[in-house]
Amino acid sequence: MTTAGRFRLALVTLAIPTAGAFADETGAGEGSWASVLGETASKDKSSYTIFNPVPHDLMRELSPDRPDKTESPYTVDAGHFQLEMDFANVTLEESNGVRTRAWNVAPFNVKIGLFNNVDLHFVFDDYLLVRTHDRLTRTTTTQSGAGDFTSRLKINLWGDDGGSTALGFLPFVKFPTNTDQLGNNSVEGGVLFPFAAKLPAGFDLGMETGVRCQRNEVGRSYHEELLNSVTFGHALIGKLDGYLEFFSSVSTECESEWIGTVDFGLTYPIAENVQLDCGCNAGVTRSADDLNAFTGITVRF
Repeated sequence: MTTAGRFRLALVTLAIPTAGAFADETGAGEGSWASVLGETASKDKSSYTIFNPVPHDLMRELSPDRPDKTESPYTVDAGHFQLEMDFANVTLEESNGVRTRAWNVAPFNVKIGLFNNVDLHFVFDDYLLVRTHDRLTRTTTTQSGAGDFTSRLKINLWGDDGGSTALGFLPFVKFPTNTDQLGNNSVEGGVLFPFAAKLPAGFDLGMETGVRCQRNEVGRSYHEELLNSVTFGHALIGKLDGYLEFFSSVSTECESEWIGTVDFGLTYPIAENVQLDCGCNAGVTRSADDLNAFTGITVRF
């Protein structure tokens, strides 16, 4: 045997631990070399699709896109469905003597796991009620009806089934399905890049950057909006978790002001596949809504 061959043999010998190194007190516990290989193989979920669902014991932890604005990079397991919905959502805004109150009743996001790292989203603003009061003219207008529909596709680039970090790719398109002039009646879209990381001391970090192509306020042209956010989460008491987030949106439209909000909220899982949440988004710039409060639920099937 050549010197190189003896060296490779030595490396292989060092890499294979003895049975005793993995054996438990009974001599052949769960940590045996064979069980480690079997566990690694069982985590290969690439063969699962919407028509071949992931078994329950291989499903990843529930990770909704709500309640913060920073999307999750994790996808719904192939062959499974997830409903994320607000029970109630109210937005308050007052500027230049005009006070606006907007209620969004039961807006939802239905997710479908297509492949192990790809899922499809259908987002719909179910029912909107907007009441605007102008103090100068002493007039009040009310709009009500359906909102817009958005289709999204999330692709996890890494970290879906393990690791301390994860990154996703999320393109989306909004279709104008609104009634009673509750939207701009334009097709819009964009792409988001959500990132997550586990930090020391039990903190969770979420970050997101993206761009949205949106219709101008005046005219038929479009402009870009640059979206960025960062959120920190941590366990508070028992299963109750909290988060704190900063979100910004910077428009390239002429004479537009950037939007900034500070967001905070709570999440509480009541079952393995059910999570309740509530939150509040507070505007910190003149162009942002003064306050947006909501409560909702996530259910996985």
